[in-house]
Amino acid sequence: MARGLFPWGFVRKPLYIQARFSYLHMRYLFFSWLTLFVGSWILYVKYSSYTELCRGHDCKNSICDKYRKGVIDGSACSSLCEKDTLYLGNCFTVKPNSQAKLGAQANLADLTTQVLSVADANKDSHISLPEARSTWALLQLNEFLLALVLRDREHMPKLLGFCGDLYVMEKVPHFPMYGISLPWIMEVWIPTGLRRSMDQWFTPSWPHKAKISIGLLELVEDVFHGNFGSFLMCDVSATSFGYNDRHDLKVIDAGYIVPEAIFQEAIRQQQCNVDEDCLYGADCLTSCDLTKHRCTQEVTRPNLAKACEAIKDYVLRGVPYDMRAELEKQLYACIALKGSTEQMEIEHSLILNNLKTLLWKKISHTKDS
Repeated sequence: MARGLFPWGFVRKPLYIQARFSYLHMRYLFFSWLTLFVGSWILYVKYSSYTELCRGHDCKNSICDKYRKGVIDGSACSSLCEKDTLYLGNCFTVKPNSQAKLGAQANLADLTTQVLSVADANKDSHISLPEARSTWALLQLNEFLLALVLRDREHMPKLLGFCGDLYVMEKVPHFPMYGISLPWIMEVWIPTGLRRSMDQWFTPSWPHKAKISIGLLELVEDVFHGNFGSFLMCDVSATSFGYNDRHDLKVIDAGYIVPEAIFQEAIRQQQCNVDEDCLYGADCLTSCDLTKHRCTQEVTRPNLAKACEAIKDYVLRGVPYDMRAELEKQLYACIALKGSTEQMEIEHSLILNNLKTLLWKKISHTKDS
């Protein structure tokens, strides 16, 4: 029998050829994926830049046309339409059904004072009809209402001015709260486990993360039975928040931090067959009343439980060893909170205070606080 042949006559392929083939195959796959990745990114950036600038241009033209006709007015109108010192990169569509309402517990007298103060754009102690029209348009937006309610709190970027239904907020330098924002076309190629790990790579030091987490807990405290009623946080994700250079939490997108009255009115009109049909935003879920096929008004999870879930992996990564067990215990107790009964509110306050105290105690004597 010839050397190197099997009995049935086939030549055995040397191992180094198989290894080389495997290496070439893997290299081909890697560069193919890299090419697709980079190409997708270039297309996304080019397309998104074009569409965002286009929307901003259209938005500016529409607003400035109304300003020049005397229909609207505001503290930012001159900068936007005459001096060209205010530049719009994008423009958000105003939804007609996003009218803001407050609950019965709201301190309407204080809110009225704040609204009138903002409405008087030129500070002449007189509110003109264009100023009134602009303010009324802004009051239909949940996020603007929240900016008024929390205007003296560090969690909300400062309101710098407005023109019609456009308002200008202080820039938040660090966004999102943690992780990295990627276009959807890149997201589909990244496994969930790897994506979760990537989110943890792009984070500040642990003391800074602790301070940012405390900011989110304090925001929950501010919107829970505050002076202007209760607000529900219906999208508690990292992309809804950012932070400044002092690592103070800032709200980036308040579109789904809604007055409880708004939420209840919207959800009770929603038809359902299962509980999953009763979802508002990304995080506000109620149960389905199968006798009426309508959603109930009571959320299954409070704001605090959703906030704790959002920061769990974030604040546990890199946590000092001597407090890890207690912090983990408090976070899981927080995540397990359900409903909004009177007994739950007591537990809610207890867990909230325990978490804040635990985190502050660890960083209060450091420069990071």
